Amino acid sequence: MKVYTKTGDKGTTSLVGGARIDKSHARIEAYGTIDELNSALGYLLALLPEGSHVALLESVQHALFNIGCHLATDIEPGNETDAPCLDPSCAVQLETAIDQMQAKLPPQTHFILPGGTAAAAWAHVCRTICRRAERRVVALSHEAHVSFSALQYLNRLSDYLFVLTRFINHNADLSEKTWQNTCK
Repeated sequence: MKVYTKTGDKGTTSLVGGARIDKSHARIEAYGTIDELNSALGYLLALLPEGSHVALLESVQHALFNIGCHLATDIEPGNETDAPCLDPSCAVQLETAIDQMQAKLPPQTHFILPGGTAAAAWAHVCRTICRRAERRVVALSHEAHVSFSALQYLNRLSDYLFVLTRFINHNADLSEKTWQNTCK
């Protein structure tokens, strides 16, 4: 398979199924941001030592590919059998991980500034990309069918990434830096 096809040279791209749309279309913005998030998670994985979160983050990458496939396919509601499965239990898996981490963390009483270890700081970047991806997918949902499971998963994933940043810093014995209103 050739990497370059030259079919996108005029600013269009193909969806799954062959339909061509403009590269600036909301659908392309949505799955392109999912791809960006997946790449950012790959870098986060490179920063993390082997451990329990590596396996979960790798499963997140697979789930994001499934979401990207859904978004790259013009699917009519109720006709989702041709696209990869978006299992609602994946969001529950994230909730379980969040609950397990939060049980080991001190209560959060202030807004937290992004930072800490390199892995935690990058997890914050992943969280913000995830929030942008969620906004792009919501925007697409106003003009095309988007699976509820995809929206739910992205929302839960950003929560997971936030708690993961706290957990990474906590395990490194780093105190969280909290926002201070300097305009008083």
